[in-house]
Amino acid sequence: MKLNAFVSVLISALVVVAMSNIHAQTKSDTTSIENIVNDEVSAWNKGDAINYSKHFAEDGTFTNILGMFFTGHQSFVARHDDIFKGKFKDTRLEMKIVALKFVRPDVALVECLTWTSGFLNGPLPGTVLDDKGRLCTRLLQVMAKTDGEWKIMTYHNVEVKK
Repeated sequence: MKLNAFVSVLISALVVVAMSNIHAQTKSDTTSIENIVNDEVSAWNKGDAINYSKHFAEDGTFTNILGMFFTGHQSFVARHDDIFKGKFKDTRLEMKIVALKFVRPDVALVECLTWTSGFLNGPLPGTVLDDKGRLCTRLLQVMAKTDGEWKIMTYHNVEVKK
């Protein structure tokens, strides 16, 4: 009787351990995602829409800070090319990952705080700069790993209101 109870507890413990490891990630997955964020910052600060978009999926979706919705890699590139030539020309981006959660081994939620500064003619209509002259946003990127490569599937950016 005691042996059956022990075996039952042991099996239950093994199931719990096995299930908790399903969502465990390697350090290289975390590093790959951090590198994507760093690539975005670097490309933004160069005004380079092609490189800013290089990790964006072919069928990804994108909602900007004005609530405009776009689908597809080419739309993402075109929109960023437009803004880098317009209101966001020569702006500087800072981005900090504030939450990184692997919901499956091949899917991650990446939440960042962003600060954009250096607007030559003020912020976008309807947005407000903080006391340091920065536009502050909260960016959620859903990333998926396919064939060993992480891609941005969904990019949703909203302004942080004070």
